Amino acid sequence: MKSMTSMKRRGFLALAPAVGVAGLLGACSRTEVGTGAPKEDADLLGKLREQGFVRVGFAGEAPYGFQDGDRLSGEAPTLHREVFSALGVPELRPTLTEFGALIPGLLAGRFDVVSAGMSITPERCAKVIFSAPEFVSTTALMVRKGNPKRLGDFASCAREGATVGVLSAAVEASYAKAAGVPDGSVKTLAKQQDGLDALLAGRIDAFALTGISLRWLARTNRGAAVEVATPFVPEVDGVKQWSAGGAVFRPGARALRDAFDRELARITGDPARYVGLIGRYGFTEREAPPRGLRTADLCAGRGRV
Repeated sequence: MKSMTSMKRRGFLALAPAVGVAGLLGACSRTEVGTGAPKEDADLLGKLREQGFVRVGFAGEAPYGFQDGDRLSGEAPTLHREVFSALGVPELRPTLTEFGALIPGLLAGRFDVVSAGMSITPERCAKVIFSAPEFVSTTALMVRKGNPKRLGDFASCAREGATVGVLSAAVEASYAKAAGVPDGSVKTLAKQQDGLDALLAGRIDAFALTGISLRWLARTNRGAAVEVATPFVPEVDGVKQWSAGGAVFRPGARALRDAFDRELARITGDPARYVGLIGRYGFTEREAPPRGLRTADLCAGRGRV
């Protein structure tokens, strides 16, 4: 699972182990002069309870996190609002930013949590800490109506010499490269709507994102001459890559993350409640993270679904 610039971007569940992940995850955040990043987040939950709100960063990517009128909506804000309310923090105060600026903004202290359905990857785990997975998703291609080049996955894009659109800071670029799509045939786009527009204008042959995101994009552009091909699971070095997303915290906010995870598990472990909360955004029981899927394994490149 941007629109925002996304993800969405989204993540590896099985890649080469990240170097030093365990040590990095345990480190406390430190501020640098002028950044505003807090030196110590150990009592962040207490602070949030006292002030009654949590600052969340999002990237305007439907259906993961986006503004709907004056309300912050989507999968991540809906789940996070439920979790934080249970923790005694009733209000989410959103900050809209580009997807690629979410982690830097978090580390600089501009917000407390990233609510954007961000994929859990070893590279990101080297900088921040993630909640337990909130969802899992496959990848898909959006193509022009009729799928003239018969594209169904990245291997077919490489074979047909297709130009593939991806979002900035998204994992789909690496998936395409692993499948043999040349760098010159991968075009970076700022947001989801740019991908659909580029497709219709003939600047790209396929737009790659999670199936959840592309189904939502097609739904909000009814009548556009596009279609979403059957979702697939990319491979890197012969290993299948599923996408699993979660909330993102500064390294020093481990106590807040752990409290968040305890409440999140009550939701993801109850399929009826899970779908009741975020079913309107296209999430089903299939997207609920399976028991046994651990963030620590995803961060180390050992995740499996």
